[in-house]
Amino acid sequence: MASNTPKWFQVIRNIGLILTAVGTTIVSIPIALPAIIVTVGGYLIVGGAVAAAVSQSATVAGSE
Repeated sequence: MASNTPKWFQVIRNIGLILTAVGTTIVSIPIALPAIIVTVGGYLIVGGAVAAAVSQSATVAGSE
């Protein structure tokens, strides 16, 4: 049976997914961008994915 994820962690998960999407968009733009912008896009992808994964693992105790 699946456990419930607390509301705060659902918000963090959604923010992480948004950051990942923004980073992916920046990295995959078909025009030449300065290296620093592409680097920031890569950090957004990693940070957003980690935030989403960690927040998804949080559960409410005793929610059986």
